[in-house]
Amino acid sequence: MSAEGTLTTTGYIEHHLTNLAVCADSSKVDGVCTGFWTFHLDTLLVSGILGLVVFGLMAKLASKATSGIPSGGQNFVEMVVGLVDQQVRDTFHGKSALVTPLAITIFVWVFVMNAMDLIPVDFLPTALQAATGNHHLPFKFVPTTDPNLTFAMSITVFFIALFMGLKVKGFGHFMHEVFAVPFGLKLAPVNFLFRVVEEVARPISLPLRLFGNMYAGELIFMLIALMGGTAAMSLTGILLPIGHIIAGSIWAIFHILIVALQAFIFMMLTLVYIGQAHDAH
Repeated sequence: MSAEGTLTTTGYIEHHLTNLAVCADSSKVDGVCTGFWTFHLDTLLVSGILGLVVFGLMAKLASKATSGIPSGGQNFVEMVVGLVDQQVRDTFHGKSALVTPLAITIFVWVFVMNAMDLIPVDFLPTALQAATGNHHLPFKFVPTTDPNLTFAMSITVFFIALFMGLKVKGFGHFMHEVFAVPFGLKLAPVNFLFRVVEEVARPISLPLRLFGNMYAGELIFMLIALMGGTAAMSLTGILLPIGHIIAGSIWAIFHILIVALQAFIFMMLTLVYIGQAHDAH
């Protein structure tokens, strides 16, 4: 927190919750991008690097996989793939070569992006600021605390589910479902309204659940970090360092469950949406 020592509590939190943004259309107001074409470089870089590293390692382990005694890495990857594959079998009852790889990609990628929240909140930003010499450089290292990323993933899932429904059922049967289910063709406008609400709710609720949990977790880590900073600046805050360590450790242990659970929920809801789109009503 040394680089942030001159910041107020509010400034410290705002700094950590600010993305490194680039305005593609050069629209800035007081240094803040206001246009539609705004790219969050930190989200793009961290998510991209994590994806390349993790899936690159998985591909390397797969290329060296043996039928004999597996290595620790191969055993771990096989365990993850087996877990996801079983969930796919239990949830998705159709036949598609896309669903299992998609589920594995979502679970593993979301998990590693969430896991960035377990790194001490000031460690990576301070290291980056020291390397660049810019002590006011904003950079968020947890991609899933950026709603742009979670909504992008959710919209992708929405279009995949829509494509699966059209491909499996055909355009005629798909449109019949839209206008005839559940009350019959006589109430086609009502059925259509219900279908629109149902379809729109999915790509909204799915990303907000992931974003909300990870954003709240990151905010709590910042408040715990501020507890330690307050102890350093207060003569009466002798007990705060102890509370800082205890609270940080407890929340980190509990947050491991949140990191894994949110990745699992995002994957399972994706499978449910694709399965519902694939199955006949």
